[in-house]
Amino acid sequence: MIELYFWPTPNGKKISIMLEECGLDYVVKPVDIGAGDQFKPEFLAISPNNRMPAITDTDTGISIFEGGAILIYLAEKVEMFLPKDQASRFNVLQWLFWQAGGLGPMAGQLS
Repeated sequence: MIELYFWPTPNGKKISIMLEECGLDYVVKPVDIGAGDQFKPEFLAISPNNRMPAITDTDTGISIFEGGAILIYLAEKVEMFLPKDQASRFNVLQWLFWQAGGLGPMAGQLS
């Protein structure tokens, strides 16, 4: 089971979409960034940079923060969306990082 620490922002929505696409069971743990939930000690233990989204995989005990890292983890967990051959894998990763560093911040300014 994946615990998704979420607030309805573009970055949060990327992870919920990926969880649906992967067919993984998950539960949403709201992180109300307007109320300062991201600064609570229990959340900082999962996401030390005080940003969401973040996940905890209760099957493995692994917690991950940062959207790109979460997407890679989920893709590897279900063995989907991230090819194993090096050329194809890095083709996907370069677009993932472009999205995280380029498109993502620009789209985030719209909400």
